[in-house]
Order: sequence, then structure tokens, then C-alpha cells
Amino acid sequence: MPTSPVTWPPAPDWRAWRHVTKLDPERPLTPAALEAVYASGTDAIVLGGSTGMTQQAVLDLLSRLADAPVPVALEVSTLESAVPGPALFLIPLVMNASDSRWLGGAQAEALARLLPVVGEYIPWELLLPEAYLVLNPDCTAARLTGARTDLAPEDAAGWAALAGQVLRLPLIYVEYSGAFGDMALLQAVRENAGPAHVVYGGGIRSGREAGLAARHAHTIVVGNLVYEAPERLRETVEAAHGN
Repeated sequence: MPTSPVTWPPAPDWRAWRHVTKLDPERPLTPAALEAVYASGTDAIVLGGSTGMTQQAVLDLLSRLADAPVPVALEVSTLESAVPGPALFLIPLVMNASDSRWLGGAQAEALARLLPVVGEYIPWELLLPEAYLVLNPDCTAARLTGARTDLAPEDAAGWAALAGQVLRLPLIYVEYSGAFGDMALLQAVRENAGPAHVVYGGGIRSGREAGLAARHAHTIVVGNLVYEAPERLRETVEAAHGN
């Protein structure tokens, strides 16, 4: 008997997002912090992390976000974290990784396992590849991928042109993960990314830093502030929307 086609809601308008709040399934999130996220005016919520992306942790956090007033996306960094429910699935490709598995090998391996089982149910139109530049040498993602983090702005410009203008990837994510990054490098990425949408994340803990990053990035991502000082999240949203 033929199966009925699976229909998914249309993808959210992610290009309109100026401010995204990133939640880590591995980190405890208080009800007050979650309320601060909802009240901040952020444009979307993304679930993601370098470790602890277990199926149960992701499902638990998704269940808490069932009534979120904004779209919820999932950054798929492990096979077991690929669960239904999010409005969008982000597939990271670490461009400056020394371990080629993070340039597509791990993703292809995961798909090889998924296709025979749930291939007909995969919402391909909701899978969004993102070219990552991991630039903080002290972060977990850099250690996991062996990322070359000592990029000068001209090096980053080359990666941006490759990702955005040659490979035509829709997203380029400049990730400093906990440290506020080099705005000259971010500017070089934006100027050479072609049609790609440039995202910046890392070390945004004030409206000032949010405004600086938003001058060059289409979208900024704020994560640690949710766990450290959620009451300041709104000022980063206002700064992002003001640029």
C-alpha cells in the first residue's frame, strides 16, 4: 500500500531575522530565563551546542518551547539530535576545519544511515546548510573540528567568497563562541559573501556589542547572556533592530 506524502509547514522567513537567541540543551534553563527570552523581542530561537546534543536533551528543550512566540530552529550537530518538531534544521559545515569530516563527511555518513529508514520523511526544503567559520581557539567546537582559528580578515574573505559566491551556500556563520570577535574580519566576510546571509555569534553581552556586530552581520546570535544575565537580552535585541 503506498504511503501518504508527509507535509511540513513552510519554512520561516529566516532572512528577516536580525536577532536570534541560542539555547543549549545541555545547560540548565530557568523558567525566569525562558520568560526573559520570550519577552525580549528576539526574532527566533535556535537550539544548538558542541556537546550534550542527545536526543532526550533536545526533545526535552523542544517540549518546553512548544508555546514559543517565535520560530524554533535546530542546529543538527549529531545524528541523534535530528528530531522532528523544529521549524527549520540548520546543517553546519565547518569551512576552516582541519578534520575533513566536519566539511561534509559526518553529514554524509549520517544521511547514509537515515535514508533507508526515514528518507521519505526528511523535509529537505527545511534543511538549511550553513558555512561555519569557527574562530575562538579556546571553544569546544574548535577543539572538536581542529579549526584553524588564526585567520586574518583577508583569509576569512576568501572563505566567504568560496562559501557564498562559488558554492552558493545560503548562510555563513562567523562564530567566536564566548569571545567577542574581530569586527574587521566580520566586515571582510560580509563584503565578500555575495548573496549569502551572514550570521555572527560570540561574546555579545551588551547592547553596544550587539550594535557593533549588527553593523556587518545580517543576523546576530546571543547565547551565553541567557544564562548569565537574561535581563540584558532585550537591550541586545533593540540594538540589533536599530541597525
